[in-house]
Amino acid sequence: MEYKLWENGTALYNHEYGQPETTVVSYLCDNGKSNNGCVIICPGGGYHHRAYHEGEPIAHLLNKAGISAFVLNYRVAPYKHPAPLYDAQRAIRFVRYNAEKFNIDPNKIGILGFSAGGHLTSTACTLYDYGKQDGDEIDKVSCRPDVGILCYAVISFLNYMHTGSRNNLIGQEENVALDNLLSGEMNVRSDCPPMFLWHTFADASVPVENTINMSLALCKKKIPHEMHIFPTGGHGMGLAHDKDAHAAQWSELMINWLKLNNF
Repeated sequence: MEYKLWENGTALYNHEYGQPETTVVSYLCDNGKSNNGCVIICPGGGYHHRAYHEGEPIAHLLNKAGISAFVLNYRVAPYKHPAPLYDAQRAIRFVRYNAEKFNIDPNKIGILGFSAGGHLTSTACTLYDYGKQDGDEIDKVSCRPDVGILCYAVISFLNYMHTGSRNNLIGQEENVALDNLLSGEMNVRSDCPPMFLWHTFADASVPVENTINMSLALCKKKIPHEMHIFPTGGHGMGLAHDKDAHAAQWSELMINWLKLNNF
């Protein structure tokens, strides 16, 4: 089922951009288990589009493991920051606020993203609050995810960056303040959620250093995380089952990690 995240007007919405208001599509587990964990999925696409193969197939994978999922239809160009981040934060608040309705544990809400969706995930994992004083009742709920999963993610706008994602999100002009704010490795907090990261050494689109430097930043703040660097495979592989059998191990490793974190 598809749900609008804002019922009384989507924040920063511009009808001239030709995109619908932000929604999430639910993939809920009906396994007789109360208080399921859930993961919000952010497909990649360079902040230009959202790749289907990094959305619904991932939700089905999670469902098979007994974990509910939501695919986030976040806004892309010509929308600029902070619209996509607002969407991710609101999605976490929305699911947490409606946790009882969705049969979800409000303390087991993760966020997962691929490529530019991984960048959105990294910012959701570093730039969060514990509820706003203004806005509606949903805005008063924390938007801190309980875990974050970064899949061949764009993380830095300072080093080894993916220029297309950066320019689609903040524009081509120089903006040192935003480049720093939106570089995940620069903003890891002492209360960041645990994370799972994977990348391929052979990725020719988003350099593997994005993931390695994020891991180093997590280490400095002593944030528990698991990282996998696969030697082969390209970019944008999704589940990777038909692209690289070795890198395709990531999904099973991720499910095991989620179980380790009580999802």
